[in-house]
Amino acid sequence: MENKFIVETSARHIHVTAETLATLFGAGATLHNKKDLSQPGQFACEEKVTLVGPKGQLVVSILGPTRPADQVELSFTDARALGLSGVPIRESGDVVGTPGLKLVGPCGEVDMAEGTIVAKRHIHMTPADAEALGVSDKEVVKVKIDTARPLIFDDVVVRVSDKFALAMHIDTDECNAAGAFGKVLGEIVK
Repeated sequence: MENKFIVETSARHIHVTAETLATLFGAGATLHNKKDLSQPGQFACEEKVTLVGPKGQLVVSILGPTRPADQVELSFTDARALGLSGVPIRESGDVVGTPGLKLVGPCGEVDMAEGTIVAKRHIHMTPADAEALGVSDKEVVKVKIDTARPLIFDDVVVRVSDKFALAMHIDTDECNAAGAFGKVLGEIVK
C-alpha cells in the first residue's frame, strides 16, 4: 500500500438527533440524501439549519444519518462570525462543556446547551489501512501535503474502525492556509 491518502475539506455542518430533527422540520421529518460522503453511510442532506450566535448567523447543512447527540462543527473563522469564544478543538463526539447555539429550522427552534466544536484534524482508516501504514487508533501523527503552499500538519489523530474509509479531514481554515484545493494527497511522516 502506498503511504498516500486523500485529504478532504470538511466545511461547517451539523449532526442532529431524531428529536432535534423533528423540532426543526416537523414531526415525522426525515433526512434527504443530497450527496454521499467519503465515509460509508454518511451523506450531506438537502436540509439546512440556521445557527444563531451572539453576533451573527450562518446556514449550515445537516450531515446524516441522525446521531445520538447534536453537534456543530465549525472553523475558527465561523466561530468568530457567530460571536462565539472558547470553541475548543475536539474529536467528534467530545462535546461536554462546549458552547451551545440556537438552531433554527422551518418548523421550530432548539437552544443547544452544548455541542459546538472545531473538529480536530484526523485520518479515518480501516484496521487494514492502519496496519499497512504502521499506525494505531488514537495515535497522533504528522501529515505532509504537497500543494501550492505545501506544509506538514502536526497533531493529526488517527481514527481506526472497520466502518471507515481512508481519508483525512481538515477544516476550511486549514484548507485555505494550505491551498488544499481540488484533489489533494497526504502522507504520514515520522
